[in-house]
Amino acid sequence: MSKYPETLLADWLKDSGDWFLDEGKIAGGRMTQMLYPYKSIFSPIRVNSLTLKNRLIMAPMGNISQAEETGRPDRSMIAYFEERAKGGVGLITSGLVPVSFGIDHSLKEPGDLTYFPKILGSRTYYSGWRDIAHNTHAAGARFFIQLTAGLGRVGNPQCLVNQHKFPVSASLNPNYYLPGVPCLRLSGRKLKKMIRNFGQAAADAKAATIDGVYLHGHEGYLLEQLTNPAFNRRRLGRYAHWQNFGLDVVREIRKRTGPDYPIMYRIDLSLALNATYGERMRTVKTLRKFRNERTIEQTLDYMKNLVAAGVDLFDVDLGCYDNWWLPHPPVTMKPGVFLHVSKLVKDYFAEHKIVSNKGLPVPVAAVGKLGYPDLAEKALADEMCDMVMLGRPLLADPAWPQKAYAGRVDAIRPCIGCQEACIHEFVEGGHPCCAVNPRTSFESALPAEPPKAPVRKKIAVVGAGPAGFECAMAALSRGHEVHLIDQQEGVGGTVRLASVPLFKRDVRNYLEWMERTVEICDRDNPDFKLLLNTEATLAMLANGHYDVIVCATGSRETVPDIPGIERAVLARSLLGDLTLLQDKRKTVVVGGGTVGSEVALMLAAEHDMEVTVVEMLPVFMGGICTANRTHIIHELEKRGVKLMNCARLESIGEGSVSVRVNESATVPDPYNTWTPVLPENIPNPLAKPIRQEIRTRSIEADLVVLAVGSEPDDSFYRLLKDEYITPEIHLLGDAADAGMIAQAVRAGYRTGLSV
Repeated sequence: MSKYPETLLADWLKDSGDWFLDEGKIAGGRMTQMLYPYKSIFSPIRVNSLTLKNRLIMAPMGNISQAEETGRPDRSMIAYFEERAKGGVGLITSGLVPVSFGIDHSLKEPGDLTYFPKILGSRTYYSGWRDIAHNTHAAGARFFIQLTAGLGRVGNPQCLVNQHKFPVSASLNPNYYLPGVPCLRLSGRKLKKMIRNFGQAAADAKAATIDGVYLHGHEGYLLEQLTNPAFNRRRLGRYAHWQNFGLDVVREIRKRTGPDYPIMYRIDLSLALNATYGERMRTVKTLRKFRNERTIEQTLDYMKNLVAAGVDLFDVDLGCYDNWWLPHPPVTMKPGVFLHVSKLVKDYFAEHKIVSNKGLPVPVAAVGKLGYPDLAEKALADEMCDMVMLGRPLLADPAWPQKAYAGRVDAIRPCIGCQEACIHEFVEGGHPCCAVNPRTSFESALPAEPPKAPVRKKIAVVGAGPAGFECAMAALSRGHEVHLIDQQEGVGGTVRLASVPLFKRDVRNYLEWMERTVEICDRDNPDFKLLLNTEATLAMLANGHYDVIVCATGSRETVPDIPGIERAVLARSLLGDLTLLQDKRKTVVVGGGTVGSEVALMLAAEHDMEVTVVEMLPVFMGGICTANRTHIIHELEKRGVKLMNCARLESIGEGSVSVRVNESATVPDPYNTWTPVLPENIPNPLAKPIRQEIRTRSIEADLVVLAVGSEPDDSFYRLLKDEYITPEIHLLGDAADAGMIAQAVRAGYRTGLSV
């Protein structure tokens, strides 16, 4: 009989949409230092022959397009890792480095180029990796390279068009992005070649003075496709047994590198697909094949065998691409989401006396929203895990470890969980950055300490949102006199409103950090003046005799011209005054973008309202990071929120709205969270046209919330420009181009460096 009940995974995940209603769980996500000093975090730990100075690991964040097109790490990638090493983390891991070029066709771009780093048996690549290792060591950290078998079914299917070659997998599996494209079964000969490539890459890494290798065996990538019966349905040959490929990889690496070289393995305890989708695993065509996922018992047995083969260290999570919010938990998920997972594995190892080939306990690293020092310390002290892995928090603030050690938690720039600049950016064709840290991935070009300005200027920054805030702080650091002006009661701009839903605790952390930062500057720096609750006027700015005026006045919400629109409430107005919800029960939210969907979740989860969301496009939250988008949709469905896509608001009446909706069976399922939305520049040749079957429906509503988008508000800038009251004027942030916070932060910072 199983020790782990079938309901265990569902029990772990059941609070994923209401954790924020529990004050104790919210507290875990605050940037406090009640447990300081952090004795557990900063205690050393041994892994094979290596002693790490603390328990913090930098997670693999995917160094997509950070290497040269040939695959050699370039100057920016080297500086990116060096910055995190200087910040005090004990172990740094690279993003995925494939060993299957020529086997997995999705890895190659037109022109025989790649956006992945390489280290495959060639001196061409060694110098970049040696520089990373040497610079990391000089800063007191260690470095592991993450080796991957490839992408398989989660790879870009454009190889079918560009190379006339199908993507590959362990068995015949549907491609994640285009399920109509089959991924063909890899032959045993190619798998054996891949295993040899793993061994060669590990030997190369050791020669390049890299401290260990890290196997990328989770999230449904190709190594997991070969080591999970959900994807591996082979009937013949050695690799029909789903454990053999992974075990052979570890044995080959151990053979090529010897007994003293650390091997780390990234694994999910379960794909958790059945726990996520339930009956849909039988009814949805693209999910049906994956019902026979690896059980918890099977995963633990596999991990035991991996240790016997030579693995020294694990990190453990849940999920895969088909429920992508699990391995990439967004702002809407609870802090420390996978601590129960690491605890289960740690207890299993202890109970079965599983030790490494060196006779050492096998450390288990916890992952998933642990960038809160008190929570990380408690997890270690309570023996929920042996190490803590931080990914996005170290992109937001590379000095997270140093600041935590020094008891300066309030100075840590917090991650906001948006995933727009770190993950979604490279999905769209860029490279990993950070929405709140404008230097991330630009460390080689933007010095940590900006040079002093050759001419000191008096600068007025109008608008204290992210763009204005970053501009003011950057200009102040260069020695200018800076006045930051905003008509609101505090800094943050629309961040203040975005932090209102309780599930946006990470955004609230960021707002509080902004508030502390300007408070300290206003108190301690005579060159800085903070003017809140102050409307900037032409007369005021003219009388100030400013050398530079920066206009960061934000955006305004758009309002459709339809009958009865005066009865509606703007989303920003609602977030600014929740008393508008009084005596309201049935709500229609017009607009299914990020703002509308988050407001809908807030109303349903926090205020127990009956909510319908009307969206004119075929999909909700198009253009948003898949993990964030799909988790919100998943929770909206659980809350019974009615999602109406391909629908247009016609009019608002007394107690109801009129909506024209396309009720054709060809309209996409708005609750589909298992298939992603392709970028707009990627044509889908398999997409079926949406037929038109328009009906007019009346929906009861005692509250109508408008969230149909925003547009730049540059009216004050144009007024300033026409009056010529200063020789230099700049327009930035949402006032120039209403978009995501990442663009505002980057524009503000770079403008502050240039004035």
